[in-house]
Amino acid sequence: MNNILVYCELDGARVAEVSLELISKGRELADRLGVSLEAVALGHNLSSVPGQVYPYGVDTLHLFDDERLAPYTTLPHASVLCKLIKEEEPQIFLLGATVIGRDLAPRISSTLHCGLTADCTALELGDFEDKKAGETIENLLYSIRPAFGGNIVATIVNPYHRPQMATVREGVMPLHVVRPDVTDGNTVHHDINAYVDNSDFIVKILERHIQPAENNLKSAPIVVAGGYGMGSKENFDMLFELARVLHGEVGATRAAIDAGFTTHDRQIGQTGMTVRPKVYIACGISGQVQHITGMQESGIIISVNNDPDAPINAIADYIITGNVEEVIPKLITHYQQKS
Repeated sequence: MNNILVYCELDGARVAEVSLELISKGRELADRLGVSLEAVALGHNLSSVPGQVYPYGVDTLHLFDDERLAPYTTLPHASVLCKLIKEEEPQIFLLGATVIGRDLAPRISSTLHCGLTADCTALELGDFEDKKAGETIENLLYSIRPAFGGNIVATIVNPYHRPQMATVREGVMPLHVVRPDVTDGNTVHHDINAYVDNSDFIVKILERHIQPAENNLKSAPIVVAGGYGMGSKENFDMLFELARVLHGEVGATRAAIDAGFTTHDRQIGQTGMTVRPKVYIACGISGQVQHITGMQESGIIISVNNDPDAPINAIADYIITGNVEEVIPKLITHYQQKS
C-alpha cells in the first residue's frame, strides 16, 4: 500500500479541473509520504489525457480507453476501479465531490469495505492515537469537512481500512503545475475486458442534453456576492451592475437565494459551490460558517456591511461599514469613472 490514486473525471477527453486540483494535492501528500502519485482515467479517445495530467506531478497514469466507457455509467466504472484498487493497493484514493464522484465513490467504498469521507474541504496528514489498542498510527489522511449543518468542522480518520477514500469539493484545492515541460510518462494502457463483464454494460446512454452554465462564477477572478442583508431583489440587482463594471461574476448566500433575490446556480457555501477568486466583495453578508466554507480561500476579501461586528469582518482584508443601498451605487460610479 504505497501509492496515492486519483480518479480523473472526464468531459469527453478533457480532464475536469477538480481532478487536476486533486492531483495537485495528491502530489503534495505523496511527497510528504515518500510515495508515488498515480491517476486513472476511463473513457474513449484519451490520447490527450497524459499531456493534461503529467504537468501536475503524476508519476503513473492508468488509461482505460474503450468506446463503451463513454459517456459515464456507474457499473463499468465501478468494476474497473474496484479491481484496479485491489491490484494497486493504494493507501489513499481521491475523487471529486461532483455528480459522478458522489455516485461512484460510495459504490466503491461499500464493495471494498473501506471508509469514505464525502464533501471534504481540506486534506492533511497526521497521527492517530488509538487509546484502546495502546498504539499510535502515523501519517493518516485527515479528511476535513463541515458537519452538523456547518456548525462544526470535523476531522475524520480511517485508521484500519484501506484505501482511505475521500471526495473533495470543487475549487477548494489550488492548482500547482510542478513539471511544466513534462507531457508524458509511465502510462499503463489496460485491457478493459479483463476488468468488466458484459452485465456491467446493461445500462446504455441513448441521448444526452447538456445545458451550458449561465455564469462563470467558479473561475471568475472577481466575485461580488450578496446576502440576505441586501434587503430586496431590487437592491440585489445592483450587484450585477457592479460585477459588470468590474468584469466579475455575482454570487449569493443561501439566505439570499431562499429569499428569491437570485437563482440557485449562484449559491456559494457549504451547499453551493466553492470559489477562490482574487477579489471577493461580500455585500450584506453576515458571515455564517456555512457561507465562509465556500469562499474563505479568496485572495482579498472586502466586506460591505452596516454591522461592524459582523462575523465575516473577522476574515475580511478590508471592511466598508455602511448601508449597501448607499455604498454599492458609490462603488459603481467610482469604477465606471476609472474604466
